[in-house]
Formats: sequence, C-alpha cells, structure tokens
Amino acid sequence: MYHIYRQISALSGFSCLVVTQKVQNLNLFPFQPLISLPRSPWRWWSRIKERLLGKNPWQISQKETKQLRKVLEENGASILHIFFGTTAIHMLPVLQSSPIPVVVSFHGADVGCGMLCPSHKEALSTLFERAALVTCRSLDLAGKLRLLGCPPDKIRLQRTVLPDLPFHRHLPPSDGRWKLLQIGRLIPKKGLHTTLQAFALFKQKYPDSSLTIAGQGPLRKELELFSRRLGIASDVHFVGFQSQEVLQRLLLEHSIFLHPSETTRTGDTEGVPNALLEALASGIPCIATQHGGIPEAIENGCDGLLVEEKNPDALAQAMSLLAESPALYERVGRSGAKKVRRDFGKGSSGIAAPYFSLLPK
Repeated sequence: MYHIYRQISALSGFSCLVVTQKVQNLNLFPFQPLISLPRSPWRWWSRIKERLLGKNPWQISQKETKQLRKVLEENGASILHIFFGTTAIHMLPVLQSSPIPVVVSFHGADVGCGMLCPSHKEALSTLFERAALVTCRSLDLAGKLRLLGCPPDKIRLQRTVLPDLPFHRHLPPSDGRWKLLQIGRLIPKKGLHTTLQAFALFKQKYPDSSLTIAGQGPLRKELELFSRRLGIASDVHFVGFQSQEVLQRLLLEHSIFLHPSETTRTGDTEGVPNALLEALASGIPCIATQHGGIPEAIENGCDGLLVEEKNPDALAQAMSLLAESPALYERVGRSGAKKVRRDFGKGSSGIAAPYFSLLPK
C-alpha cells in the first residue's frame, strides 16, 4: 500500500528490511532489501475453519514462524514492525516467540469490524500483552484501542508521512463552472453515495458544475448506476486509478475537494485519510465529515468545512457556502495547507520516535 511505502521510505535513523508474501508494483514503488516468504498450504485450511466453523482467528504455522525468525536473526533485526492489527492477530505465534521488540500499527479498518467479535477477544488480549508498543494514525484511533483493551502506556501516535507537495493558490471559477473532486478507493466508508447525492443538489444551483471521482474499487458499477438514476451521469467522471503525478494535476485543476467518510455497518472507519491530507497540502478547499481522525486535520470553518456523516443535504450546503463566499474559499485553502504541513509534514510526524524508545540504552 502506498502509505506504507511512504512510511518505510521516509524512515531515518534505521535501515529497513521488508518481509512480505506478495510483491506487486515494484516498478512504481522500488524498495530494497525485500524478502518474499512462501505461504503455508495449511493457512487455507485454517481460514476455512475460522470462517465456516466459527473458530478463533487463524494463525500462521510453526514453519512460517520459524522462517520469519530465521530472516530476523540472519539480518540482525533489532525491531519488528507488523503493519495492521488484523495481520498481527494472524502472526501471534511470532509475537509470542520473538526475541526482539514488536511494534504493531493500527490504521482504521483494523480497529473495528472483526476485532469486535467475541472470538477475537483472547487474541487481542495476547496481542496487546506481547506487543512492545502499539502505534496508530490518529487520536481517535488511540481512544478506540483503549476501548479494545490496549494499555494506554503502550499506545503511541505515529502520523502518516505526508510527501512534499507544491501549494497552489486556488481561486473560485469566474464562470460558475465548479469542478469537484474526490480521490480514494470506491468502498463504503468513503461516502461516495453521499457525494453523488450532494452533487445532484449542488447542480440545481450550479448546473455547469462537474464531479471527478478518481480511484478504483468494488462499488464502481453501483456508483455509475446511481449517478444515472440521479440524472447526473453526464457530469460525473469516473477516471479510475491514477498515478501520483496525475492526482497532483487533478488537485490543481479542480475547485473543491470532497471526502465525506462514514462509518460502515461493520464498523469500518478512517484514521486520517491520506487523500484528504494531500488535498489540504495542495491548497484546494476541502469538505469532509466529522469522522474518525478527520477533525484532527480540519478545524471546521478554519482549515476546511466539516459536516455530519451520511448527510447529502449538509454536504451540498457546505459546497454552496464555499461557492458563495470567495473570502472563506481562499482562507480555508491557505489555512488547510499550512496546518497539515505543520502537523503532518515529515519533520513533525515523529515516524521513528517509537522505534528509538525500544533500543537498548
């Protein structure tokens, strides 16, 4: 995932070895050293038992555990960082036998969903007991980890790494042709149905406006059909997955950025969305929701606008407010860029701080 690649690439003070089981897109995200370990065939049987028989979460085999420990020993690893709490649950045998400190990071979806199931209670308890530190992307996630039973003294805030992005002064379009943009995976927690409904309302005031949705995901066909039902399909452009260079150009060319995240029925939530942080850094005025860690990046009315979740009327009203107030439009664009650079820039992220605290004195 791109946000993980950015974190390990930006890490200073440590050399980093990546151990994974699937390698993709090395041409886009080159990184060395990297070791790929084979999956045990017993993993599939363990998954079947968990899903069909209601067993406890599956865990990696003894053979896989030994393979990973061998890699750590041969490379002289001093700290093991497991990305995502859900992955750490499956790697409990490693946590229980690791000769070096283990850091587990939570990013959003891995705090809700299946973690709330009774079958995960014992595994979570073991995870929190064995992990040396537990990091998370937002204060909101930190609170949720405490509710799950993580000792507060083990929790550390480890912000996402924001790349160096150019700031561009955005001005309201003089001809009323508002160009709105949303970037992200086409999945339920991104609030895309709310975006389309709000855009349909906004078009009643600004009929020449358009909406671009950049990203790929399982909801694409459903969203395309929904836009046709709303009668806005001709002005909604689904452009699919795009490179970082193209996304930066889209941020420059559009007028308002939307990110109405919402909590799903399974409890899936955001940390602090990377796409939103990058949009704020670029200077485009942003509208999002009072969801997850988003209020840690946006103070409503100062750095952008926040509305309640799943409320297309409120989202449309916020869009109209920016369109009708040039002073507010320019102010939130500048303030949002300044705030994310201060609080989420490379110099302030404290990316390596939790690791240093685990080194021998």
